[in-house]
Amino acid sequence: MAQVLEFKLPDLGEGLTEAEIVRWLVEVGEVVAVDQPVVEVETAKAMVEVPCPYGGVVTARFGEEGAELPVGAPLLTVAVGEGAAGPERDSGADGTAEQTGAGEPAARDGGAAETRSEGSGNVLVGYGTSEAPARRRRVRPVRPGPSAAVGGAPANGRAVRAAEPEGPVPVISPLVRRLARQNDLDLRELTGSGPDGLILRADVEYALRAATARGGRTAAQDGVAARMPDTAAPVSSAPRPGGIRTPLKGVRGAVADKLSRSRREIPDATCWVDADATELMRARTAMNAAGGPKISLVALLARICAAALARFPELNSTVDTEAREVVQLDHVHLGFAAQTDRGLVVPVVRDAHARDAEGLTAEFARLTEAARAGRLTPGELTGGTFTLNNYGVFGVDGSTPIINHPEAAMLGVGRIVPKPWVHEGELAVRQVVQLSLTFDHRVCDGGTAGGFLRYVADCVEQPAVLLRTL
Repeated sequence: MAQVLEFKLPDLGEGLTEAEIVRWLVEVGEVVAVDQPVVEVETAKAMVEVPCPYGGVVTARFGEEGAELPVGAPLLTVAVGEGAAGPERDSGADGTAEQTGAGEPAARDGGAAETRSEGSGNVLVGYGTSEAPARRRRVRPVRPGPSAAVGGAPANGRAVRAAEPEGPVPVISPLVRRLARQNDLDLRELTGSGPDGLILRADVEYALRAATARGGRTAAQDGVAARMPDTAAPVSSAPRPGGIRTPLKGVRGAVADKLSRSRREIPDATCWVDADATELMRARTAMNAAGGPKISLVALLARICAAALARFPELNSTVDTEAREVVQLDHVHLGFAAQTDRGLVVPVVRDAHARDAEGLTAEFARLTEAARAGRLTPGELTGGTFTLNNYGVFGVDGSTPIINHPEAAMLGVGRIVPKPWVHEGELAVRQVVQLSLTFDHRVCDGGTAGGFLRYVADCVEQPAVLLRTL
């Protein structure tokens, strides 16, 4: 007899707590094999194809394309074993199946959906092949009449909650709990927008914005739900400013969170210098004219960064705030800023100090192509120890970038343009670039930062300096 197994959105690693469904790769009623990709999701880090650990017939899908699901939420169900067949379901036009209770599949043949603790052993974790979670009750707002009261509370004409359900509040992410706790927000006052009423980070942030509109009071403090359906009374009569509203989620949300944290925690400073890049450009032209793979400019700059970090290792470090220690790292994982249609991402070249110019060129090209296609893995977007930011591609000369937390420094490179320059005692037109170094003032003082930047400028002006140090 066929057994119905539930596959939950797996933990995709790197602390990610939710993902957005971009595209379903299978239909309800379709036969799938073990580890076959069934859905494409977008996390705050990358686009990921999620494989299913079961083989059988897809009986239900949970979530439309564009919906955001928390890790651990039901993703689909699969009928396995003898007798597995297409589902008998009441579904919408998009093919998503009817749900009951806490997002569990509707029972077949009068029996409850089953789960088991076996899976494919795929490297992704959190496949949801453990025991089924307890059924949750969704908290729904009601609109009492003039004399109605809930739980003995006097009616005041505003929307109030029905009796609280037994058991824990349906919230899955520790980040959501921490955010609510830090802002004195009672999660029991909210109705989640996730599957089966799961409270997502967006729900808490919406509640905090609503509290601000009410003059700083949270929903818990005045007994009014911070998020209500359209049929409920509004949480505030204050007008919302007009214009186009874009949710801070996905890559844009992750960038916003990380940059805000960097600004809060890192006391950064920036120094800069103009450099004559004429000889560096000539050296690259000569290297590429000699045959073999072409060498990119960013690869040469990466070689210079690695050499400079070997001389000034304080800038290849991170700060352990809990231990109050500066941790100097023994490897260079070089991040580089890449602008894509999905926003700004920072892919990481592993062990950049151990790669030659050709190897760096190839790795930069591979990661850039993956970034533009949205195919970078979470591992390729994390773990950097120093960042190279070539903002010259945007046609600007200088910038004071925000450090990529938890790193300690970032080298910025402006556009290389012909400018008047005093060369060998005479005025000449040279290829000039502005270099800037933004650094965490906790890891070093200005002397170290200035020494690093001056060494980088010397290598740009006289590439032979770099060759003498290799």
